[in-house]
Amino acid sequence: MRNKKKIGVILVVFIVLGFFLGREMFDKKSTKNSSEKKVGILQYVSHPALDDIEKGIVKGLADSGFKENKNVKIILRNPQADQSKLKTMSEELIGNDSDVLVGIATPAAQALANQTKDIPIVLGAITDPVTAKLVKDEKKPGGNITGVSDKSPVSSQVLLVKKLLPKVRTVGILYSSSEDSSKSQVEEVKHTAKKQGIFVKEYAVASTNDINSVVNMAAQEVDCIYIPNDNTIASVMPTVVKIADDHKIPVIPVADTMVKEGGLATIALNQYELGVQTGRMVSQILKGKKPATMPIFSFKTGKVVINTKQTKKLGIEIPEDVLKVATKVN
Repeated sequence: MRNKKKIGVILVVFIVLGFFLGREMFDKKSTKNSSEKKVGILQYVSHPALDDIEKGIVKGLADSGFKENKNVKIILRNPQADQSKLKTMSEELIGNDSDVLVGIATPAAQALANQTKDIPIVLGAITDPVTAKLVKDEKKPGGNITGVSDKSPVSSQVLLVKKLLPKVRTVGILYSSSEDSSKSQVEEVKHTAKKQGIFVKEYAVASTNDINSVVNMAAQEVDCIYIPNDNTIASVMPTVVKIADDHKIPVIPVADTMVKEGGLATIALNQYELGVQTGRMVSQILKGKKPATMPIFSFKTGKVVINTKQTKKLGIEIPEDVLKVATKVN
C-alpha cells in the first residue's frame, strides 16, 4: 500500500514538473515568435525587372539585420497580373498580421492601400506615386505609405534615341491603358520628344492579348518603339522584340532587364538596386520609423545599357563616346 502511495506521489511530481517545463518551453517559443517580424510582399506580375526588385528587397532587409527565417518572415503573393486576385491577396497579407506591407508595381501598391490605412506600406518602385493617388506629396507622404520611385530619366532617354538613331522622325509609345503610371509617362515623353523634333504616336493595349496586333501596326508606322515603365508590356517583352525585329524596328525600353531581353539600349535605373533600397526602407520602419516622415526615395542618375547583339542585328552603329560609358549586354 505504501509503495502504491509512493508511486502515486512520484507520478504527481512528474506531472507537475512536466506541466511547468512545458509551460516554460511554450513561453520561450511565444517570446521567440513575438520577436519575429512579418513582411508581406504583393508583386503584381512576374518578369525580370520585378523579380529583381523582389530579390533586392530580401537583400536590403538582410543588409539591415533582418534575415529571412531568422528574425523576419517574408510572405510573397503574386496574382500574375490578374486584377481580380489583388484584393483577396491584399486581405490575406493583412490577415497574416504583417508588420509592413510592400507593393511591387503600381496596381499592387494601390490594392494594398485600398485595404489598410494603419499598416505601413512601402512602395517597391512606383513610377508616380502622386498621380497613382498613393501619397499626396513625395517629400511629405503624411500617411502610412512611403517607398521608392523608379521614375526614369525620360529626357536623357529621348536624347539617347536622338543620338543612336539620328534619322528617327516618329516614335511609337507602347503602353498599357490600365496602368496609371504609364499614362503619366506618355505625356512626359511627348513633351520631351517635341523639343527634339520627334513626333510621337501612342499605342495603348488593354491586355496582353492585344500585343501582336498592336505591335505589328506600330512597327509599320514608326521608326522606333519606346516602352515606359509598364508591367503589362514588360511581361511580354520577348514577343514585342520578336515582332519589332521582323520589321527591323529598334525597341527602346526603360529597364536594364528589358534591354537584356532584346531592347536596343536605354539609360536605366538598376532594378535590383531599387529593390535593395526598398528593403532598407522596410527595415527602418521595422525599427520604429514612421512612413509619414519618410520622403519617397528617387535615384537621380541612371546608366547607359546597350544590347550589342541587337545593334549588329539591326545594323545600328553606336557612337564611340556612348560605347565608352555604356554597360554592354548580349
